Amino acid sequence: MTLAAQARRAATAFAELHGSAPRGVWSAPGRVNLIGEHTDYNDGFVLPFALPQRTAVAAAPRTDGVLSVATLGEDGALRRADPVAIADLEPGAVTGWAAYPAGVAWVLRGEGVAGGADLVVAGDVPVGAGLSSSHALECAVALALLGLAGVPEDRPLIARWVQRAENDFVGAPTGLLDQTASLLCTEAHALFLDVRTGETEQVPFDAAAHGLEVLVVDTRAHHSNTDGGYAARRAGCERAAELLGVPALRDVGVDGLTEALDQLPDDLRPLVRHVVTENDRVLHAVAALRAGSPADLGPLLEASHASLRDDYRVSVPELDVAVGSALAEGALGARMVGGGFGGSVIALVPAERRAAVEERVLANFTARGWAAPRTFPAVPSAGAGRDDRSPT
Repeated sequence: MTLAAQARRAATAFAELHGSAPRGVWSAPGRVNLIGEHTDYNDGFVLPFALPQRTAVAAAPRTDGVLSVATLGEDGALRRADPVAIADLEPGAVTGWAAYPAGVAWVLRGEGVAGGADLVVAGDVPVGAGLSSSHALECAVALALLGLAGVPEDRPLIARWVQRAENDFVGAPTGLLDQTASLLCTEAHALFLDVRTGETEQVPFDAAAHGLEVLVVDTRAHHSNTDGGYAARRAGCERAAELLGVPALRDVGVDGLTEALDQLPDDLRPLVRHVVTENDRVLHAVAALRAGSPADLGPLLEASHASLRDDYRVSVPELDVAVGSALAEGALGARMVGGGFGGSVIALVPAERRAAVEERVLANFTARGWAAPRTFPAVPSAGAGRDDRSPT
């Protein structure tokens, strides 16, 4: 569904619910991280791009300081969260999906943006697929609340506010990749982000021009960054950096990896090996795209998945089967994306092999009695913004 279509859905639902048109509609995309997994909270490098799938938020201000949120489901039904006074928001006060917009309002309250609002959400970013549906929602809500208040946008700062909402209100210890990608990505480019410095580069990425597609396989194995496995690995990385005497694992290069591993206990070595080699893979991927050679990404994707599976230990059988199936049918490379423990896989496939890859993945899932995966091409798309093309 197009950006404008999602915005129209949100605006129409808003008018039906509240009896008047919204003040505006803001939307933000999901993202695929081409490469650079679990490097963001280690001050490293990432290379995401925005998806066509988006979350739109139709919004209007309120004068009573209350936040009212409703979401439009795939079935067309509106589900309303209990209204909350923004002044009363504290971590733990709101749970479930409504915690994400509430967390953004809580952070913005601390930044002096405390006006109430009616919000209606509509979107098609797959939930629980490791494609950053939560950050698409939070970024769209942040832009909506700031837009209603007339506050100028500072996208890198907004990304950090959204991270704070996720970390401190929702309780998910995520890094800075997802919200930055949702806010800063541009069409037909991947975003090369140095998380430590905040420096970004829009790197041209046109797989289709080279006869290739990036195929997303949503395994439907549910993924959540609030699960303990993600937090445990992040804590392990922080402990390793402390033992090595460096600010973050970003400061360990591949040339010094062997020496660093010799200084660590057995349980931390695989984590460090993944982060250090993954940062190096990001740099090689950027070089390949700069050179106009996207096919060279294939081996890097395959090596990334092996590292996430064997060293970081965040894969699950559904992800491994999807990767193996894609490679067996001619994909140049494939890997899991997102925090792990479920979610999605991306595969870089020659366009003429896409149908065969989809059929092989489906057949192997069916043979194991798993739910049928959802597949779609990932085309680098525009980042978050206001959509005024959706009259009610």
